[in-house]
Amino acid sequence: MNRTFLALVTKEIIAFFRSWGLVAVVLYSFTLDIYIAGKGIEIQAKNVSVGYVDRTAGALSGKILARLHAPEFKTPVRFPSRKALYNAIRNRKIMVGLIFDTDFSREFYRGGPARIDLLLDAITASQSFQALNYLQNIVLDFSRTQVHVKLKIHKLFNQNARTSWFMSLAELLSITTLLGVILTAAVFVREKENGTWDIMLLMPIDPRITILAKSLSQVLILMGGIFLATGLILFGTFDLPINGSLAAFFLLSFFYAFTSAGIGLFVAAVSRSMLQVAQMAILIMMPMIFLSGAWTPIHAMHPLLQKLSLLSPLRYYIEGSESIFFRGTPWGDLWPYFAGVILLGGMLYYYGFRKIGKLF
Repeated sequence: MNRTFLALVTKEIIAFFRSWGLVAVVLYSFTLDIYIAGKGIEIQAKNVSVGYVDRTAGALSGKILARLHAPEFKTPVRFPSRKALYNAIRNRKIMVGLIFDTDFSREFYRGGPARIDLLLDAITASQSFQALNYLQNIVLDFSRTQVHVKLKIHKLFNQNARTSWFMSLAELLSITTLLGVILTAAVFVREKENGTWDIMLLMPIDPRITILAKSLSQVLILMGGIFLATGLILFGTFDLPINGSLAAFFLLSFFYAFTSAGIGLFVAAVSRSMLQVAQMAILIMMPMIFLSGAWTPIHAMHPLLQKLSLLSPLRYYIEGSESIFFRGTPWGDLWPYFAGVILLGGMLYYYGFRKIGKLF
């Protein structure tokens, strides 16, 4: 029995490596896709184009503009009029426009209401309002208002607020979910497409052994991709810190891989072609990813969605992985994440196992 099981697992792994298309998809997803997500998606203000209209005769406006420098801002561009500046923003040449009123310097030194008009292209909302926050801090540095409160900020877990750390890890966890479903479903659907499904049914092997071996082979392939992405991209490229136990992360990933495999078994049971597998995988996985906190923090969701997110095993996988990497949570405090993944994942795998088992 053990020899038969290992033979089936080995056969499926060899079949995977013979399928150059699937190998290419897995390699791309666990390397270049994660790199692009970490490097290309920027939430912070960076290289923001600034234009200004300066109607003052003083040097105060020049001191404020001198604070706008790389990497957050490009060199400010002067415009002759408010209309010209507005047109530049409308034509997407400028994101932020500053207009210094004629009385700006005089009112500032008199302690009066010195005014700067700000034009902001808010289509790219996250970057534009980050830029607004920077500008407010720069202007407040010049204010004479004395506030007897000293605010000391400590950034925890991600001291330099690197977007690449969060985005690359979140992309890895999301890719693991999607590929786990597609790879597991593909193992069975290819049998249908190649016309070998009936031959598989005639094999003198317990169907439960066949299902378990085929799904385990894809879990092992998925774990290989996670090892590759963690070492080459997370640690090698983005220098992501690991404050907790790396073994805990891989163990949590292993359990979660079976969760994805269980969903893949269900997809395989209701699909007749790889096109249907792709459609079903997206239909199932997109709500799961939306409710996981990968793109939107759980606390920022509608209260109803926050409750529904408790049914998403990806939520526990993401929160557990972030706790391991950034917070350094010890093994003993990780049990809620392991419990969520194992409980929900076990139910999903059992349901998928029973669903595909009815076809044997």
